[in-house]
Amino acid sequence: MKRMLKWGLPLVVLALVVGLSVRGVQQRRAQAALEAAPATAVALEIAPSDQLRVQRLPVQRTVAVSGTVEALHTALVKAKVAGELRALRVREGEPVRAGQVLGELDATEYEARLRQAQQQAAAAHAQLEIAERALQNNRALVEQGFISRNALDTSVSNAAAARANLLAAQAAVDLARKALDDTLLRAPLDGWVSQRFAQPGERLGVDARVLEVVDLRALELRATLAPEEVGQVRVGAQAVLQVDGLAEPVAARVARLNPSVQAGTRAVPVYLALTPRADLRHGLFATGHIEVARETALALPESAIRLDAARPYVLLLQGERVVRRTVTLGPRGTAGGEPVRIVTDGLAEGDVVLAGTVGALPEGVVVRLAARAAGQ
Repeated sequence: MKRMLKWGLPLVVLALVVGLSVRGVQQRRAQAALEAAPATAVALEIAPSDQLRVQRLPVQRTVAVSGTVEALHTALVKAKVAGELRALRVREGEPVRAGQVLGELDATEYEARLRQAQQQAAAAHAQLEIAERALQNNRALVEQGFISRNALDTSVSNAAAARANLLAAQAAVDLARKALDDTLLRAPLDGWVSQRFAQPGERLGVDARVLEVVDLRALELRATLAPEEVGQVRVGAQAVLQVDGLAEPVAARVARLNPSVQAGTRAVPVYLALTPRADLRHGLFATGHIEVARETALALPESAIRLDAARPYVLLLQGERVVRRTVTLGPRGTAGGEPVRIVTDGLAEGDVVLAGTVGALPEGVVVRLAARAAGQ
């Protein structure tokens, strides 16, 4: 009995292992058959617009840019002296002219300082007159021998000191008058009020921000480019931008290139001057591309390039079957206003690929045009 148990148990285990292995092989074969069946038996219908024929196109090579639209001329109206904001006469969106009074600070203290400085100047002027009369009298007395030459020298010094005191007092009057004038907040340039940072009644310190004024007659886009891209861009190059909120694209040109790179990112700032338009606003975000060259090359819409694998590929049609074809890509560009990508290897002129609207398809699936299927 012990001998039967010794050999019977391993045989049972071996039989179970063999049975499970056979069952797993059968399940895998069945699954493979199910996966292969749709590709060989069922044809996917596609529209004619889902097919793209590879051809040589006149491509405008571009460099992508994005950034914020900024007014070329902006200014902050700040308090030049400390004081309580008595009045602010403009609000956001209102136009202003250079030199226009936009608001005022409480000038009571500065008016008193001006009067004080004027009185001190008047006193200094009186002292100068006294010193000059004494100098004239002493000169006459010296000639007559009634006083010494030293006394005359003292009178000369007193007159010079009085004259210097008067000049200092007059300078103090000028400073007090300027401080009083600085209580009026004036527009530094023509433009529109974009922000109010303070309200009447607030106590403001020196250099406190009160208003921001922007001039929308000259706008530019500030963007950054990688070092390998900026070498292709030249001042004066044309660009097309799509600004948030605007249906029509905006024309622009490269106005300046920064001579240095940003610390950390090593990106190079580039500035694009925008064609003035009434609907452009300071602070809008924009994306677009700068034209750097023109050439004729094999190109496909960017949407037809698949990037969900280690290397970019396209879905190529060979007869009625889909074949996955790896491609080598060149620079980006536009053709007919549409974004395209130059293909340098992997495709030949006349090849047919599936557009990005088709979505992901397994290799080997059969496709037919919907129009052909309806006619059969």
